[in-house]
Amino acid sequence: MKPQKVFNLSDATVVIPAYNEEEGIQNTLETLKKAFPEIQVIVVNDGSKDRTFEIASSVPGVQVLNHELNRGYGAALKTGMRRAETPVIAWYDADGQHRTEDLQKILEPILNKQLDVAIGARGKGSAFVAKRVPGKILLRFISQLIARRKIPDLNCGLRAFRRDVIIPYLPLLPNGFSASATTTLLMLKRGYHTRFIPVHADPRVGTSTVKMSDGLRTMMILYRILILFDSFLLFFVVAMLQVLPALAYSIYKAYQDGLGFPVLGATILTSGLITLGLGVLSQQINEIRQERLESSSYEHR
Repeated sequence: MKPQKVFNLSDATVVIPAYNEEEGIQNTLETLKKAFPEIQVIVVNDGSKDRTFEIASSVPGVQVLNHELNRGYGAALKTGMRRAETPVIAWYDADGQHRTEDLQKILEPILNKQLDVAIGARGKGSAFVAKRVPGKILLRFISQLIARRKIPDLNCGLRAFRRDVIIPYLPLLPNGFSASATTTLLMLKRGYHTRFIPVHADPRVGTSTVKMSDGLRTMMILYRILILFDSFLLFFVVAMLQVLPALAYSIYKAYQDGLGFPVLGATILTSGLITLGLGVLSQQINEIRQERLESSSYEHR
């Protein structure tokens, strides 16, 4: 069923990152342009080794940007968003997972100025890859601790922003897969009017290049998120792993030998206190950096 038209769709740009998506991108683009002829569409071919660039370029009304080398999901999104000139920017995957009626649901409250950010929340019945579930559960758990609120879907690729909200934060976005999780937390932590909107994800066309089953990759994403949003928590945990054993050891040795704190215990305890101090400093630096970007955001309004 063709979705009902939303007014001022010409005020929205849909950015589509694409890496080796020759199997599904033509149908994705044709369906999108048929449903919303007036919408701006930017495809960023992220160094594909197949015919993604040629196929996307053949679809009328689509602007195609090209990365000579594969730079990552986040890098492709940043390239597309910097090129977009409309007041609203949406993300949309190239692999056929998203539906145009869901794109309308995401765009409408932004175009109507009811929200700053709308993020898709994939519901029951949506396609998923079982081997990625453990990594996603861990990522969402840590992210909810950082955000201090429930996050229905941390990294859905269907979302929309007011341009003046998202553009100033592009320097904070990673080039890799964690760009979606990072933007979710950025918008929540900085207090923008954000809503999670139920959407449905169909099975993707082609083979995914995301490997969330890779434990090291998951830990790297978690580390980056913690450093950016709650570095004090990370440093605090590391500090306590030094301070508490050092105190216990030192008190035991002092009581047993009667010679005061041992050198080893004092050294480890000092290291822990230095780590705690670094955590405070790191948190302050991150907050200042984000506040500066937020100030830039208000200047663009």
